[in-house]
Amino acid sequence: MISYLLRHLQVLFYTLGQLTAAPLATLMTVAVIGITLALPSGLYVLLENMQRMTAHWEGGAQISLFLQTTTSDSAAQKLAEKLRRTPGVAEIEYLSADDALLEFKQLSGFGEALDALDSNPLPPVLVVWPAPDYSKPQALEALRKSFSKFGEVDIAQLDLEWVKRLHIILRLAQRGVLLLGGLLGMAVLLVISNTIRLAIFNRKDEIQIIKLIGGTDAFIQRPFLYSGWLQGTLGAIMAWLLVTLGLALLAGPIGDLAILYGSQFNLANMALGPSMALLGIGGGLGWLASRIAVGRHLRAIEPT
Repeated sequence: MISYLLRHLQVLFYTLGQLTAAPLATLMTVAVIGITLALPSGLYVLLENMQRMTAHWEGGAQISLFLQTTTSDSAAQKLAEKLRRTPGVAEIEYLSADDALLEFKQLSGFGEALDALDSNPLPPVLVVWPAPDYSKPQALEALRKSFSKFGEVDIAQLDLEWVKRLHIILRLAQRGVLLLGGLLGMAVLLVISNTIRLAIFNRKDEIQIIKLIGGTDAFIQRPFLYSGWLQGTLGAIMAWLLVTLGLALLAGPIGDLAILYGSQFNLANMALGPSMALLGIGGGLGWLASRIAVGRHLRAIEPT
């Protein structure tokens, strides 16, 4: 077992030496892989930040329950107490008809016109703030429907259509990022496969000699597989650096814009899990591309 691991380490360092022997070609290949992987990775991080930002917006959602105009204050208070015990309700504020009229006068600027009315046309209102676990559009809509079934409730209003549309757009963007990532992953396969193909033909004479002295295909394949894996991994590291640099350049302007809108939102970098996944995907694509290229072209090289 130890000798097996030592042989693999020997091949790994030999492959590193081969890559460093041609630094310009290696850098160009790694740069192409890094830029290709950075595009879907950067879009993924931006979508994650957008979802985090919309979570704060959803937390400010509220359901307004406009009660029947005939509902008394005592009946409205009883309903409020009943709703406070309902799962998904964090807080309830009761506005009597008089309080609602006073607030409308202050906000609308039609105070003198409203004073001319013979009676108060506004109903009492219960303003419901949902619990954090019920901040998603589907859960909020379910709460609204359940509240509208109470006899005292005339209209249950939820002004969250824009959040629903935003969620649909984000889901569509996620599908688009997955599709783009798949297409660019195929591009990485082609780039590394072509690089390995050229390396195989450049070492054609060496491969023929190894086969003449009894070298197995597995022995010949090993350095090419390590070469593909190293190039994919280095490309993934470059992609991570590019994404981190791009986010660092955007963090300041986005933070300033958030302050103007009264938010403390800060752009988050790629988390540990996605970062490790990016390294794994890069290395895996490199190994797979090498495997495909070596399996295809190695059979065509036989000693004469």
